[in-house]
Amino acid sequence: MFKKTNIRFIIIGIALLLAGYSLFWTIAYNTFSDEKMEAMRTDGTIDQFEERTIRLGLDLQGGMHVVLELNIPRLVETLASNKTPQFDALLDKSTKEHRETGEDFFTVFRRNVEAEDFKLVRHFNDRGYKNSEIIAGLQDESKDAMQRALQIIRNRVDQFGVSEPTIQKAGQNRIIVELAGIKDIEHARNLIQSTALLEFTLLKDPQVTQSFISSVDNYLKTGHQDIVNVEPAAGDTTVALKESKDKAVSVNELLGITEADVEMESGDNDTSLVVDEELFAERPFSSLMRNIHNSIGVPEKNVYAVKKILADTEVQKLLPYDSKFLWSAKPERVTTADGKTENYYLLYHLEREAGIQGKYITKATATIGGAQTKASGQPIVNISMNNEGAKIFSRLTGSNIGKFLAIVLDDKIYMAPRLSVKIPNGSAYIEGLESMEEAKNLAIVLRAGALPAPVDIMEERTIGPSLGRDSINTSAKVGLVGFLLVIAFMAVYYKGAGLLADLAVLLNFIFVMAILATLGATLSLPGIAGLILTVGIAVDANVLIFERIREELERGKTVRAAIDAGYNRAFRTILDANVTTMLTALILMQFGTGPVKGFGVTLFWGILCSMFTAIFVTRTIFNFRTDRKILKKLSI
Repeated sequence: MFKKTNIRFIIIGIALLLAGYSLFWTIAYNTFSDEKMEAMRTDGTIDQFEERTIRLGLDLQGGMHVVLELNIPRLVETLASNKTPQFDALLDKSTKEHRETGEDFFTVFRRNVEAEDFKLVRHFNDRGYKNSEIIAGLQDESKDAMQRALQIIRNRVDQFGVSEPTIQKAGQNRIIVELAGIKDIEHARNLIQSTALLEFTLLKDPQVTQSFISSVDNYLKTGHQDIVNVEPAAGDTTVALKESKDKAVSVNELLGITEADVEMESGDNDTSLVVDEELFAERPFSSLMRNIHNSIGVPEKNVYAVKKILADTEVQKLLPYDSKFLWSAKPERVTTADGKTENYYLLYHLEREAGIQGKYITKATATIGGAQTKASGQPIVNISMNNEGAKIFSRLTGSNIGKFLAIVLDDKIYMAPRLSVKIPNGSAYIEGLESMEEAKNLAIVLRAGALPAPVDIMEERTIGPSLGRDSINTSAKVGLVGFLLVIAFMAVYYKGAGLLADLAVLLNFIFVMAILATLGATLSLPGIAGLILTVGIAVDANVLIFERIREELERGKTVRAAIDAGYNRAFRTILDANVTTMLTALILMQFGTGPVKGFGVTLFWGILCSMFTAIFVTRTIFNFRTDRKILKKLSI
């Protein structure tokens, strides 16, 4: 029996050591000064503490609350197998009416289709023949897209490292996301909202691009709306190859708009443009651009004007329908001939249809580019495709050697390398990223998959921690008062045995907090309520045991026999009561979200720990006392 008691103490000691190790990170983290925290954040050592501390919920430490809406019109556009100007016009009209009136999109879309007697089968040839069948199929697809969007956002947030987020559907097309403890709101917003639609798209031939630009030059210069494509001059294959003196021209002078209409993307109120003085009079559109590494570069101040021109209705008619223009994701710093450094955005002319999409990606990893890549020493994202994707990518690269292939993510181009060899294994990498953190976030969204359609932020609130501090203080006071009252009652009513029960309650609290820290769980107000409830449950178990021991002592049994009988008789009752409560807690953990799940987590582990402390720990101490000497009287 003595050896069995020693084994029991060893088990309790191991549990205490593990609990102490788990709580060490939380205790140390909360004792660091602001200067120490900043220094550790700089060298990156703070991460190991933040990963192992007990995290507080949205109601205790603040965070962000976002309401998202799935962009159904964009989903319909994506699902269309054939796109024409007539279909685009119908979709634009329905989208505008849907947003202005708030009416269901498919109701508006069906009404406009019927009014124009539009044949949808030409654009959705795999969804039936009747318009009603096609629209019903699109509605079903939108419901499926909503479920996929929910799961993808969950996967992204889980990989982002936010514990117990609230991600739930609201209505037909909306999703509520609540993230506790988020410090970088911008990164979190981009992670959630990013469609992550990765495409590999070929660039148009330079001759086609130059022909379009020349047409736009003529349109701006003459004002005629019936300009046809003009063949580029002999030997002129790219924009603004000549080096000449720049001058400043107002947006008014070029476009005839007021300064109030101009919202420069840089936030600067200066509406002047940088143009090539020699080209401006003859080629006003070309003069807005520069030749940057044999690509079309646009000075940052000219970006608004170029976008305005490209969005013009008549200019759109000049653009070949099988093509589109996209911008680089980041500006490029370029040193001009006079020694000045300026920001330039690259403008790319691409095929409208992508050669291959990112849905075939099976692996995405953030790393540092090696010496064999052009991005040596820079953060990149390596991607790998499945067998089907590798075959498509192999055909795409093999049949277009010498051409440029743009890597497009959410309509922004990160790089556009020239294809020099066939790539048979489906491997590629994305460069042009500012930091390793950006590379990691990009890898997360690529691994989680692309959203079926963009999600628009309908509401966003940043919740400050002031509410959390008040809640923590109030909850701590209430919990402490309740804890002290329970301890005092047990000590007075059960005397020495009551103090033993108080020790069990204290150990129960330590074990629960250690488990929460180990699991990386989030503690919220409902979680604190669950902790307080487990204190009562733990005491209740000891009350049952002590009352049974009293009964056995009154029957005349010895102290040791009364203790054994008391624990044996109470065990079944305690087990039945706690198992049913644990099952309820498991249901809350499995199917609950946010605060409900937090309550279930603390309740489940609190009950489990209470059974360990109330039955195993207290009996071990009783056995230790009775093993050392025969007790004739027990203070209970």
